[in-house]
Amino acid sequence: MIGFPLGAATTLAELASDPHPRLARLRAHEPVSWLPELNGWLVTRRDLALDVMRDAGTFTVDDPRFSTAQVVGPSMLSLDGDAHTRHREPFAAAFRPREVRDGFAEFIERETDRLVTALEPAGAAELRRAFAGPLAVAVVTEALGLVGAGSDTVLSWYDAIVRTVSEITAGRTADTAGHDAYAELRTAVEATVAKGAESSLLTAAAGRLALPEVASNAAVLMFGGIETTEAMITNALLHLLRHTDQLALVRADSALLGGAVEESLRLEPGAAVVDRYATRDLTLGPAAIQRGDLVTVSLAGANRDPAVFPDPDRFDVRRANARLQLAFAHGPHYCLAAHLARLEARIALRHLLDRLPALRLDPDHPAAPHGLVFRKPPTLHVLWG
Repeated sequence: MIGFPLGAATTLAELASDPHPRLARLRAHEPVSWLPELNGWLVTRRDLALDVMRDAGTFTVDDPRFSTAQVVGPSMLSLDGDAHTRHREPFAAAFRPREVRDGFAEFIERETDRLVTALEPAGAAELRRAFAGPLAVAVVTEALGLVGAGSDTVLSWYDAIVRTVSEITAGRTADTAGHDAYAELRTAVEATVAKGAESSLLTAAAGRLALPEVASNAAVLMFGGIETTEAMITNALLHLLRHTDQLALVRADSALLGGAVEESLRLEPGAAVVDRYATRDLTLGPAAIQRGDLVTVSLAGANRDPAVFPDPDRFDVRRANARLQLAFAHGPHYCLAAHLARLEARIALRHLLDRLPALRLDPDHPAAPHGLVFRKPPTLHVLWG
């Protein structure tokens, strides 16, 4: 593709390791750029990103190349229009703000307290796998109410599905682990619905969707609920502990905790990109896009657009417009469980900061976000006391 030299020089390895300098150059000079390594377009400017995500008729997820659907089948994540609405609506009520608060806050408080109590005596921990991940898994397990599937089982399914989706997204051939995990999840969904477990979202959804559809959406809820929240908590902790001046502000005024979460989501969204496919020929910014082209929206790029966020690389827990961040996407596919993820992150951070004095990064184990699609530190080692 002629006319996009910055895109031609952009590698997926760079976008996985240290994407922000490259995304800034693309946003300034090639806000819709052709990336040969991606075999598609990358959108980095916020206004253009919104145009793509709002217009499901022109930029669809309903394409056989959509990676998640290749593993778990059609779901609310990979359908548009009436089919998308039919798959999403049976689950939507449980994730409204009041229902989230009434249905999950007490459980999250209890589970967070349990995890911090177990960590407290050690004085050191790796918080991604010892805290953020287990909390996210526990909440998803509680929400789904799967018969015979505890947190460890749900986590094993999630790990396998994430690995397989990531391999497919990167253009590599994946093994069967993700498909095998999904088959086990589907069996558990069928058992849950057959038992008629009233506390499960899945039983209610089964009155409106066929069993395979309930299973595919359960996989999406599991996948998104764990990945998004684990990344939110881990990335927010990293940002706060790296910026001790901002941490001091939050410690002095707990009302700033929500701002810290939003600002962390802006700087490092757990899902860095979302994929769409053009349904017709069109012009988007400087790009002549053809029907069938992959159009990838860089949420990470849009979230640091200086036209909307002055001094965009600075972590500022008092940033007035931080909630304009697009970490949960936008339009019809806005994250269904965004309220739940925010609640988990706020409760988690409050407990950690209140209970672990002098919480700080472990200098012997440096941490940095990594990942092309899903971004968080592989490990987050901390000390306290």
